[in-house]
Amino acid sequence: MNEIGLIVRLLNETLIQTAVLSLPFLIVSLLVGLIISIFQATTSIQEQTLTFVPKFIAVGLMIFLLGPLLIRIFTDFTIRLFDLMVRGIR
Repeated sequence: MNEIGLIVRLLNETLIQTAVLSLPFLIVSLLVGLIISIFQATTSIQEQTLTFVPKFIAVGLMIFLLGPLLIRIFTDFTIRLFDLMVRGIR
């Protein structure tokens, strides 16, 4: 594999892994924000800081629940990445 192909493959893998690792947190944060926004609209409470604490708790809970899985995914990716770099150098 030539150097350009290796770089493109590494970049592609990195972008996919970034999406896989961040997507659960973004989805949960979006859903909690949507629920809080609906609650604010129905109760006419317009406090801007009201969404921060529930989002913080939801993301913290996601880290607690998905942390081991995400660390395993990231570790496997890092090992694959170093393996690809070593094979690409030779």
